[in-house]
Amino acid sequence: MTSTPQVTARRSKISPEREQEFYDAVLDALREHGYEALTMEGVAARASCGKSTLYRQWRTKPQLVAAALRAGRTDRTLASVDTGTLVGDLREAARIAAGTSGSDTRLTQALGHAVLSDEELQRALREALVEPELAAFDAIVARAVARGEIRADHPAVEFLPAQLMGVLRIRPVLEGRYADADYLVRFVDAALLPALGITP
Repeated sequence: MTSTPQVTARRSKISPEREQEFYDAVLDALREHGYEALTMEGVAARASCGKSTLYRQWRTKPQLVAAALRAGRTDRTLASVDTGTLVGDLREAARIAAGTSGSDTRLTQALGHAVLSDEELQRALREALVEPELAAFDAIVARAVARGEIRADHPAVEFLPAQLMGVLRIRPVLEGRYADADYLVRFVDAALLPALGITP
């Protein structure tokens, strides 16, 4: 009987390692069964905890999923890109995007229709993943404009995120293969840079 309070106290303060176990359980369940089949109860069972622990920390399924996706990112993100040139920045952004191409694409496919139909999930994902990437692209463009490499009103600028992230997601559908670093860098050189009026 004395062990119960100890366990409760230990579980009430979640360590970073324990938190990562929750996130791993979420991502594994997403890849295996998709978003619709994911439940807080199922994640709790996978992570060997009470569902109240999850609800105290994240309150809703979309918030937990968004937190898990954010935690699953690599240390190298688009926000870390700053090579000194627009060409270098876009190529480096392509390499970083390729680093999570397979896992990110599987998760995107798993989320599928839910992202479009669930406003709470869509909002949470935008805050966790989409908006930071858009901000990183804005920073890349702003530095390029400041260096005089492109005009701020260049018509191709607004399509950069959609082009790079779009080809990342669509290659598995078109060719049955994930977009690796070589593929994405070649895409930057063949499509993005010419659209900006830059010769690689």
